Amino acid sequence: MRNDFVLPVWLVAAFLVSTTVPICADEPESLQHPVLRIGIIGLDTSHSPAFTKEFNQNEANDPALVGLRVVAAYPHGSPDIESSASRIPRYTAEVKAMGVEITNSIADLLTKVDCVLLETNDGRMHFEQALEVFQSGKPVFIDKPIGSNLAEAIAIFEAAEYYKTPMFSSSSLRFSSTVQKVRGGQYGAVLGCSSHSPCSLEKTHVDLFWYGIHGVELLYTCMGTGCVSVSHTSTDDFEFAVGRWADGRIGTFRGIRAGLSRYGGTVFCKKSIQPIGPYEGYKPLVGEIGKFFRSRQSPIEPTETIELYAFMQAAMLSKQRGGKPVDIAEVMAKADTEAKALLTNKLTR
Repeated sequence: MRNDFVLPVWLVAAFLVSTTVPICADEPESLQHPVLRIGIIGLDTSHSPAFTKEFNQNEANDPALVGLRVVAAYPHGSPDIESSASRIPRYTAEVKAMGVEITNSIADLLTKVDCVLLETNDGRMHFEQALEVFQSGKPVFIDKPIGSNLAEAIAIFEAAEYYKTPMFSSSSLRFSSTVQKVRGGQYGAVLGCSSHSPCSLEKTHVDLFWYGIHGVELLYTCMGTGCVSVSHTSTDDFEFAVGRWADGRIGTFRGIRAGLSRYGGTVFCKKSIQPIGPYEGYKPLVGEIGKFFRSRQSPIEPTETIELYAFMQAAMLSKQRGGKPVDIAEVMAKADTEAKALLTNKLTR
């Protein structure tokens, strides 16, 4: 499926370079940091007021946020996930109090902003909402989960590529300082990793997509791509996924629904064994989003984000098969076909 819309590497690179605004050190600060107006889609998650506060009230303390302000929001989110829908009035009031205009449609929002935070809590809505943004060409961060299943995630990346619109999606855990040191090689080559996080489930989404994504994002930030199969065990209180990488490494994720629940884990490196975590709030992620809005270049390769969602899709299929290992290639092939169906008659110029 993905080959239908894959662009040559040189063309992608040329597009990214052409859309990046050069910043010269000797220019006045106002020219180094032109104001970029941010719009939010979805006020049914605590991320919406939290991110607005980071951008609108803390910019003086973070150079990455200078000149970036949330100015408009479209409130509507999930129609049937009660824990999301019930939050909309409160979060709408909170962002209005920070000077944000409330719009009646995504189309209206897009006329008032330069870049977008797609924050709708319900991943089922992201594909249709993202299409409107992609057609505008405005860079967009799509909060987790990127979709409710792997096919939706692939379709979103394909559509962004088709419209040449910069985007990325990530849990905030990826940019925690300790895990970034691991990623940067400070402790030597990563030989394995065991991550954990809270893991509530939502019946409309693939099991780990809803909240397990946080721990899986930690796992992939340390391990990188290359997982070939996943086996999964589930009980009322826990989820446990074991991934086997092509080079023989093993990575595991433990989802917690009973007892003390935290974000973290252990990474096994060539030079040492290191704890990963703890959760450091939204600030590291918001800083990366700010850099992305200016550079229009994603800090994460799309292939890595797609594979970590494939890991979670394979974990659910393994659970359905009584814990038998499931190949990543199997779930990718099925999701590619389903993504192609989602994209049929959706892509226009």
